[in-house]
Amino acid sequence: MLGYILRRTLYTIPIALGVTILCFALVYLGPSDPLSAILPEDAPKELIDRIKKEYGLDKPLPVQYVIWLGKAVTGDLGTSIATRRHVIDEIPPAFFNSLLLAVLASCLAFTVGTVLGGIAGYFHGRPIDRAVTALAVTGVSVPHYWLSIVLVIIFSVEWDILPSMGMGPDGSTNFSFTPENLRHLILPTIALSVIPMAIVARTVRESVRETMSQEFVQALWAKGLTGRKILGHVAKNAAPTVLAVMGLQMGYLLGGSILIETVFAWPGTGLLLNNSIFSRDIPMLQGVILVLALFFVTLNLLVDILQAVLDPRIKR
Repeated sequence: MLGYILRRTLYTIPIALGVTILCFALVYLGPSDPLSAILPEDAPKELIDRIKKEYGLDKPLPVQYVIWLGKAVTGDLGTSIATRRHVIDEIPPAFFNSLLLAVLASCLAFTVGTVLGGIAGYFHGRPIDRAVTALAVTGVSVPHYWLSIVLVIIFSVEWDILPSMGMGPDGSTNFSFTPENLRHLILPTIALSVIPMAIVARTVRESVRETMSQEFVQALWAKGLTGRKILGHVAKNAAPTVLAVMGLQMGYLLGGSILIETVFAWPGTGLLLNNSIFSRDIPMLQGVILVLALFFVTLNLLVDILQAVLDPRIKR
């Protein structure tokens, strides 16, 4: 097992380096020059040359990348153009807020999706299976932003029972586990969990249906085991697949919640990314994407290791 963990960890190193190259290249993939974000259009040439030298933009690209990577390794991600604060000081609070939302949405999606998918797979071909499948297809097809707006209209505007935006009544960006703050979590959590919930339900349904048709399950029925004990065996066989799906969805929820956080004004990395794009705050954009991408790589590594623990055949 130790050899497998070491091998998988070594595999992540080139992936992480590739991520840093992509993050650095973002500066040059945009339609405009990086300096246009911080200089006026009629800036004199002397000022442009001085700023280029100050930011190291007068050096060859490989040299700039090495310098940027060296600073990033030590935690120096530059200074935000919009707020003039260090990027590394702005990301952790936003990351925590997004992580809180993603964890709650993942728990909701995993719990409800597993139950619905398990029922559909166990009663394959029956009306309840068709109903769950229809719900799952609908859930995958519904756009996040549309569902968010519908939830706000129903629960905030029409019924006025849940807050529509922010993290708390006072506009604070530091979350605390008070009843009023928890109410602000309900709508964005539901909106964020619908798509992964549908994906988990479909995955669990297929996994359970496939496992139920295998010979060892028929043998268990023939031995006279109860349905509850057989479901335990089926769940154990389906667990690695479901775990892999949830690992991918967790990374997706953390990095792909830009629209959800924008609609609900939730101060997470999604809202930070959105603001950075519109203000062309390149250092902040690079920093947020780098942190999210490395988190996604690390999460995949942990999921792979956990899968190997649950199913030793994966190590081969």
